[in-house]
Amino acid sequence: MRPTRLVRTPDPALSTRGRLAVGRRSARAGGTTAALALCLVLAACTGGGTGDGGSPSGTNDATGLPAAEAGGPLDLSDVCPATVVMQQDWQPEAEHGGMYALVGPDYTVDQDAKSVTGTLVAHGVDTGVKVEVRPGGANVGFQRVSDLMYLDTSILVGAVNSDQAINAAADGRPVVAVTSQMTRSPQIYMWDPATYPDATTIAEVAATGATIVTSGEIIPSLLASQSIVSMDQIDPSYEGTPQRFVTDPSIMQQGFGTSEPYVYENEVPQWMKPVAFQYLHELGYSIYPEPITVRAADVEGEADCLAKLVPILQQSQIDYLADPGPTNDLIVELVEKYQTSWTYSAGVAAFSAATQLSDGLVFDDPASGVFGQMDGDRMAEIVSTFTPVLQATGSLAADASVDPEDLYTNQFIDPSITMGDLAP
Repeated sequence: MRPTRLVRTPDPALSTRGRLAVGRRSARAGGTTAALALCLVLAACTGGGTGDGGSPSGTNDATGLPAAEAGGPLDLSDVCPATVVMQQDWQPEAEHGGMYALVGPDYTVDQDAKSVTGTLVAHGVDTGVKVEVRPGGANVGFQRVSDLMYLDTSILVGAVNSDQAINAAADGRPVVAVTSQMTRSPQIYMWDPATYPDATTIAEVAATGATIVTSGEIIPSLLASQSIVSMDQIDPSYEGTPQRFVTDPSIMQQGFGTSEPYVYENEVPQWMKPVAFQYLHELGYSIYPEPITVRAADVEGEADCLAKLVPILQQSQIDYLADPGPTNDLIVELVEKYQTSWTYSAGVAAFSAATQLSDGLVFDDPASGVFGQMDGDRMAEIVSTFTPVLQATGSLAADASVDPEDLYTNQFIDPSITMGDLAP
């Protein structure tokens, strides 16, 4: 087990790769078929006209970008909805960078509905459709994404944690993961290193009897099943604010390794020092975090669209991490325009993108070597681990049975897409 690190975060100005104009997107050059498709598209569009074998419209006047080759792998216009609606499970943040990276520079922001819509751009070309990204959390009354997908069938894809997908399947609203974008969960429990100077793990802090401030019962129940914590230590009142931790540093508190270590050291005036933490994936929280899912019926019903869209989603996460600055600018802008209680700075966005790589939260599927591919053995382990945990919390019926093979498919995955030089 990797010991918990005491993290001192860098100056955010040093962790960014320059302040680039919103709307620029990097194109990965690697020996993938997607990169080959990009070369073919750009070659066909060089003249800007619609000549034989060229693009349907040359250049999109609104974006200044070339259009995808008609019928080619990046042309979604003949197979996907005119607007591809994507639902996230929380407010805009860098953990969702692969989705927001698809939004073109002609985007518009709906401040009332809290959504952003623009040309869906992949590999620097106009795919012929729009993309609309909707945030979750308070904006949707904290409803589960899987429920939203069945309430509003205009949503084509949604980000649903694989433990939540077990519940969705048992509740008769099944969703199927078609690709992952983050490979390990960034969730942590954190503590004050001055209060617990000898502690390097969650278990060591919990052994002192420390109160654990968290939300929900799944993670505490998982840790309790391993005798790491006792349920009488759990305080489920966490609201996502720093006040409790600052005023009572004896507690242990949930958070994200891609956020709280930076925020507490750089953005919480009453703290402004490091925190210690351990990732929960080290203790069996083995879920796929926020993989891209579709309604079960859409695996067949939207197969032609997904065959082109899923490789775009695979590559978009890699492209985002290779050059996160432009998308981070968009994410921060959206947070400011949505005017909710959520706050998010350029510094934490840059820290998150860097940490996703440096802490090994995003990597190629070890079983196949393909980025975004789902591992059947891992999914079976998730179901066997979390079914009893969900039953213990009362969120899953005692007689519920979920087949792990119903929770994912790799049929749309492009096996040539890997992280290449970005691999941790």
